Amino acid sequence: MNRNVIIVIVLVVLVLLTAVQAIQLSSLKTSISTGKVSVGSAPSSGGASVPSSIQDLPSMVGGC
Repeated sequence: MNRNVIIVIVLVVLVLLTAVQAIQLSSLKTSISTGKVSVGSAPSSGGASVPSSIQDLPSMVGGC
């Protein structure tokens, strides 16, 4: 195959994927605005929601 043909095929595939993602994003935005999808809140920072196996880990790992 010609190198230019391969480049054109790859670009067409990328443009199609971008179009599909734009349609999905628009659909998700519409669903959120109409109330079909609820947006959850961030989890609380309380110790009760953290598994006991990782409660005693240091807050920073590594570094200088």
